[in-house]
Amino acid sequence: MTDELALTIDHLTLSVADIAKAKAFYEKALAPAGLELVAELTPDITGGAHFVAFGKGRKGNLWIAATGQQTPTTHFCFRVGSRAAVRAFHEQAIAAGGVDNGAPGVREMYHPEYYAAFVTDPEGHNVECVTFDLAP
Repeated sequence: MTDELALTIDHLTLSVADIAKAKAFYEKALAPAGLELVAELTPDITGGAHFVAFGKGRKGNLWIAATGQQTPTTHFCFRVGSRAAVRAFHEQAIAAGGVDNGAPGVREMYHPEYYAAFVTDPEGHNVECVTFDLAP
């Protein structure tokens, strides 16, 4: 992998109003990206908000915090290894309650090899999944 494709962000936290709904959505939507629930911290542990984290192994990369609906909402993207994984993300995210915000396809305006799909999550965040893999 070239340096231009190396991940530099360690983790991201989103604020949500409904932690149970967000947890259920992301458990299903992020499975095609190989991400799973890796931590859940209840208010009695944190002394404040309820948090859930998704990642690989023991590392949480996406944290969801029950601290109220985030305004404005945000956009973020997960990179996967294949176009099939992008399509699976789109399908799973919609099945989990997301709204189509861009069907899987090449987005040449970004890059000739940019294959992505977009879904709006139940809290209004624009979630994207992308690959630079050329195989159909």
